[in-house]
Amino acid sequence: MTSDLHGPLSRYAENLHAQIGAEHHVASPLGAWLLLALSATAATGPRAVDRRAADGLAEALGTDLTSAAEVARALLDAPHPLVASATALWHRPGQGDGGPSDWRAALPAATEVGALPDQAGLDAWARENTLGLIETFPLRVGPDVVLALASALATRISWADPFEVADADALGVDSAWATKLRRALRSPGHGHQIAIATTPGAGDVIVHAAPAQATDGAGLVVVSVAAAPHVPPAEVLAAAYHLSAGAADGAEPAGRRSLFDLPLGDTPLWTLREERVRTRARDGREERHRAVLPCWSARSEHDLTAPKLGFPAASATLATALALPVETFEARQAAMARFGRYGFEAAAVTGMFGLTSLPPEGVARTAELRFGHPYAVVAVATDTRPDGTIGPWHGVPVFSGWVADPEELPEADA
Repeated sequence: MTSDLHGPLSRYAENLHAQIGAEHHVASPLGAWLLLALSATAATGPRAVDRRAADGLAEALGTDLTSAAEVARALLDAPHPLVASATALWHRPGQGDGGPSDWRAALPAATEVGALPDQAGLDAWARENTLGLIETFPLRVGPDVVLALASALATRISWADPFEVADADALGVDSAWATKLRRALRSPGHGHQIAIATTPGAGDVIVHAAPAQATDGAGLVVVSVAAAPHVPPAEVLAAAYHLSAGAADGAEPAGRRSLFDLPLGDTPLWTLREERVRTRARDGREERHRAVLPCWSARSEHDLTAPKLGFPAASATLATALALPVETFEARQAAMARFGRYGFEAAAVTGMFGLTSLPPEGVARTAELRFGHPYAVVAVATDTRPDGTIGPWHGVPVFSGWVADPEELPEADA
């Protein structure tokens, strides 16, 4: 069984990775999608919205806004034991305080809401919510920022069954990595799921799934998928998302191929050989799989401003909901990952700033007023009633005086 999020997130990942391109990188489509889903909360309920922006937001999310907001709440309010998650919405003090309170109440309970931190505060938030794996926030705050939205995801897991070590030449004679590296990882004799599968877009692919040590019944599975060298990266990524759908349940990959349906010999993806063995297989035909992978790591930053990624629509939606003077926006993601013999770690921080135009430069004069000699004081009552009417005390001077004998500030107040 998979979450209702898998389909929409797969489509969002396709758009995000297409925008990034074919260079070595890591990203978190989920981290970006969660920010859009939080923005979707602003466009639900009985309030005026920017309908065009709301429609664009729904298109990017791949689902209706109510469903997206519900999925985000479900994920963030019931954290996964192996995936640290955090979200925040900050605004400039004095800006956005008058937005509709029902929208704030609809946000996930775990979402931090408050005054916009300075850069040091944003960087600290990134470190604290990514196990220290992301050290700085992906955007730089300035005086033109009136709204900020952020998400953080992080994991650091150990494999339930660690890899063995192999010579890098096991990666294949056609692999450039085989001469670049000395050692690679070989799957253990049990515990990892390995298969050859056929896919609609990428053709025959090889699949490796390594599970983490579970915590409180919750786990994490890292699925690796490779296709023939000529297959475009977008098709391979789409195949990986498709094949990952059943990984959480330990299901065999869709389209799994029997080794007895494949010709013996070498291909760019595998070597298949046959030998006589003792076997308990019911038909006397036993299938064995091993996999060789390299260690890898990546650190990436991604611009998220492309219209297909949904942040232009999210910015417009939030500006309307919070009655903020947002005129433009910035959106970026910082991500990292490391895959090794004993485990896997990854983190991402996604940020969006709503920006306003600063007034043109001019001249300002500042006056510091000094009450340094005797002066008058008048205390005037205000009396505005809950129904909006003005009461009889309003504007009445209640106390007055003349200050001619000042006192020292008490030590307790200093």
